[in-house]
Amino acid sequence: MDLLSKRILNISTSVTLAMAAKARELRAEGKDIIGLSLGEPDFKTPEYIKDAAIQAINDNYSSYAPVDGYIELKDAIVTKFKRDNGLTFNHNQIVVSTGAKQSLANLAAVLINKGDEVIIPCPYWVSYVDLVKLNDGVPVEVPTTIATDFKMTPEQLEAAITPKTKMLWYSSPCNPSGSVYSKEELRALADVLQKYPRIIVVSDEIYEHINFTGGHASMAQFEDMYDRVITVNGVSKAFAMTGWRIGYIGGPEKIARACNKMQGQITSGANSIAQRAVITALNESPTRVQFMIDEFKIRRDLVLDLLRDIEGFKTNIPEGAFYVFPNVSYYFGKTLRGKTINNASDFSLYLLEEALVATVDGDAFGNPNCIRLSYAASQEQIIEAMARIATAIR
Repeated sequence: MDLLSKRILNISTSVTLAMAAKARELRAEGKDIIGLSLGEPDFKTPEYIKDAAIQAINDNYSSYAPVDGYIELKDAIVTKFKRDNGLTFNHNQIVVSTGAKQSLANLAAVLINKGDEVIIPCPYWVSYVDLVKLNDGVPVEVPTTIATDFKMTPEQLEAAITPKTKMLWYSSPCNPSGSVYSKEELRALADVLQKYPRIIVVSDEIYEHINFTGGHASMAQFEDMYDRVITVNGVSKAFAMTGWRIGYIGGPEKIARACNKMQGQITSGANSIAQRAVITALNESPTRVQFMIDEFKIRRDLVLDLLRDIEGFKTNIPEGAFYVFPNVSYYFGKTLRGKTINNASDFSLYLLEEALVATVDGDAFGNPNCIRLSYAASQEQIIEAMARIATAIR
């Protein structure tokens, strides 16, 4: 009899975390690794947010927090949704969790029954598929390409829907492609969904503020979709607070209550000090973190400019997040320094071993022809990394 459950045996290890671990091992051996694999801002958490956390410690916020979040934090989230997204929620529609990943895990657990199908446009964030599988759901992957800016078309959505379809999961801005769905594009998808009122939508908007288009659109902003869209967000990316672990949802009250119930049995409330700090983060104007977004855009343009000089890299122009997702299939079947490149995994490993640059292969994101490069690194590191890559494949 197997010791471990079929559930854990049937899911994958997070490839982004695995690559980061491999990079750490090589650094421990004295190798000068440039990490472009993790989705983590290289900025420090702003001082005004840290000051709020220190104040919370001094004010003795050391007891269990409410399962679904402090009422003051819910106030801040309600205000943020209204101010930034034009969405109106009440306290009972908000649940605060230990990161947006737990928000997504809660939603999967409370909505998916065995055999339910979940439509997921590819490429997608690495955990979507396994969260669906963990709850006995069936992920239905919809492939996209550079030609459509890695965005699912209404025709593709319609073709993917079956009588078993329960949900649609997507992110905008997208990790890993950086693609951003416009209001018009979301409306076209919503028009398809109007024919299928049973389908629930999970809109992952964790990269909302790291957006170079001049505006962010949410599926829930459409009146005819509001009652069946759950908007997932958090503070990890735009506020450089990955380790603080605070995410949240806004959605139908019945679903929010179910997530609260689930979380009450798994982790209870999120970290009390982090919650108090996030009240300050969300109540302040998003312009206070604009300096990070401006720098990310400079880095994006730098990466794209340098990649144009490297043969065999084809990419879209990402309009958000802090990734590029180049197609590297040009190298499949080629031999570099005695090593045959059969797929993106081989190519990503080759870059780690020969160029000492950590990336992530696209297979984990649902596109085996691509690799993901994070530009959450200094301009100097980016320039050096691109030079190393160019040398290693020349």
